Amino acid sequence: MNGPDRLPYRMLLQTELLAAPAAGAAARDPNRPLLASLIAGQAAGYGCLPAHLGLGEQRHTELMHHLFPGCLPDFAPTAAVDLPESEELQRLLTDHRAHEFASETWMIDILVAACAGKDHLWQDLGLNGRDELSRLMWINFPALARANTGDMKWKKFLYRQFCAREGIYVCPAPSCGVCADHAKCFGPEN
Repeated sequence: MNGPDRLPYRMLLQTELLAAPAAGAAARDPNRPLLASLIAGQAAGYGCLPAHLGLGEQRHTELMHHLFPGCLPDFAPTAAVDLPESEELQRLLTDHRAHEFASETWMIDILVAACAGKDHLWQDLGLNGRDELSRLMWINFPALARANTGDMKWKKFLYRQFCAREGIYVCPAPSCGVCADHAKCFGPEN
């Protein structure tokens, strides 16, 4: 699916996902609308997430059954990209998770998979905008969100946090050099 036809499909699928009758804690999970957005985005051809959102088939099925029962959208995901620093990024996110919702563990793996993309993290996730990614960070990783005092782009910020933990002090994200917004991102931080 190409071009402007993708947006109405995305919006329709996101609405269908949220209309699925989730029960109990799943219905109140603040990650549910965010996951609906990124699933709909992936199904409409946005983002770079690999098959099953980077969760593997079993965990993806578990996520769908728990949060969106009866929904299994068709999509053509991209191939997974090996990210050498995935374990370190996963550890960073795990160490900073809110411990409020079980869905945080899915978000960790999905974020790590999206970090291999070549665009801004919100785009690589297939989200509607950066505000959704900021909401995702505040819900799942509030300590990291609070630490982003300069409103740094999220992928760049995560890599800076990861590199600081590893003692590396010149650390762009892997796709920063090819990004159209490179000059804007690597200007002075506030």
